[in-house]
Amino acid sequence: MTQEQLEREMLAQPVRSLQYMLRQLANDYAFLPVLAVDGIFGENTLEAVMLYQRELHPPVTGVVDRALWNDIRDRWQQQARRSNQRGLRAFPQEGVEVCPGMERNYMALPQTMFQALSRCFNGIVPDQPDGLHGPASEENVRWLQKAGGLEPTGVLDWQTWELLCRLYEVFVVTEPELGPVLPDGGRG
Repeated sequence: MTQEQLEREMLAQPVRSLQYMLRQLANDYAFLPVLAVDGIFGENTLEAVMLYQRELHPPVTGVVDRALWNDIRDRWQQQARRSNQRGLRAFPQEGVEVCPGMERNYMALPQTMFQALSRCFNGIVPDQPDGLHGPASEENVRWLQKAGGLEPTGVLDWQTWELLCRLYEVFVVTEPELGPVLPDGGRG
């Protein structure tokens, strides 16, 4: 995913993206609280922003301007590169493409991911996780490619898979409507 594509994706829901980045950075910076990713710029998010500013990016204003956003994003990207957080590789190696009409068992996973993302985004059509890259699956891939600034070919390739994983991680894995799962089984 290019820098421009990532920026476009994150700016679509800036508060949720900010919360997600700060939540991830809390793993490296003990002074940051572990935020719920709920898309609401409330007291906890303001506190995290001000703590970040105090320790890493003065002055402390509580305002997320372009310079602060870029600093948070850059540190988050560096952290992600260092830790290579995505342990599951469910799509074949780079260079593999799933063209419309093809059937692959692993296609059931992106189809399921699209259905989960349909709760967060308009434009994703219902599809069965059957492994067939049929018309509905192709339409969802084209939607994602267009939204991510890629050529809307309908072919699921490595770059499109990475974009899908990023969206899924930010908007589904964090369970924004419930808050994060805490180690003791409670919710934050």
